[in-house]
Amino acid sequence: MNLTVIRNFALPATLALMGLLSAQLAWRQSESRVMDERQFSEQVNLALRQTAHQLLAIEGDSISTIPPVQQVEKNMWLIRLEQNIDYDKLPLILQKAFSLHHVEGEYNVAVLDCRNHELVLGYTFYPSAANTETPCRGREQPAGCYNLRVTFPDLATTPVQGNRAWVLLTLVCSAFLAFSGYYFFIFLKKKRLTQNEIAPTVLLNGQTPIQFGQSVLSVDNQKLMCNGVTKDLTYRETKLLQLFCRHVNQLLERDLILKLVWEDEGIIVGRSVDVFVSRLRKLLHDDETVQIINVHGVGYRMEVSA
Repeated sequence: MNLTVIRNFALPATLALMGLLSAQLAWRQSESRVMDERQFSEQVNLALRQTAHQLLAIEGDSISTIPPVQQVEKNMWLIRLEQNIDYDKLPLILQKAFSLHHVEGEYNVAVLDCRNHELVLGYTFYPSAANTETPCRGREQPAGCYNLRVTFPDLATTPVQGNRAWVLLTLVCSAFLAFSGYYFFIFLKKKRLTQNEIAPTVLLNGQTPIQFGQSVLSVDNQKLMCNGVTKDLTYRETKLLQLFCRHVNQLLERDLILKLVWEDEGIIVGRSVDVFVSRLRKLLHDDETVQIINVHGVGYRMEVSA
């Protein structure tokens, strides 16, 4: 693969593929984060139901149905209690329930009036200060219906913009990869020359010497100067080498070579191309900057490096 192909296709395609793999990895990490959040929510749900059960049991209620835990927001859960609760015992019961269900981190606790949703009691639990005095302990609590709400302020929410950014990155990389493939297709199409494109521009008489690599071809004299050494060429070798020189680094189909170089003969033998290419390779052996490459099943391309 020459440098032109690497620059125009291989490198962009590799970058696009790396972008797609990165986007896929980020997408999997996002899915994993969603699964972790779902599991966290289930653990909080179980811990709050256990807390409600123990608070009701303290009040002598062992038959009332515990209502479902509601996830009000991404980091906020609420459970409704139809009677008074022992607020003084709430911090320890809730902390033990969270510990049992592996719920960690800072959280805010609020006891709300069911009727007007006003905050009646509440506190914040800090893992690094577990023995801190809980506010409002020992105060009289009027009878009524209460909602127990727990909020985790440090629970990160995944920005919608972040997901959109990854989707956009995936689309851009896909478009880049498709463009690279299309560009490579056009590149190959241009490299494989047809008879209509090449016939008017090659095999002309009376030309000045053709410089390629470290060699010079004199069409009129049928001579090749390769790396300072002059070599005599046959008529057919001259025509074939001239054809390659006029289209350096371009793929020439075998049928096209036969047509242009051997069209003046009555019988065209396909093996002739291989034989004469082999001769040219030997003649150009001293020029390391020139190589005639066989493209299997298609034809030949003479590559000249700087």
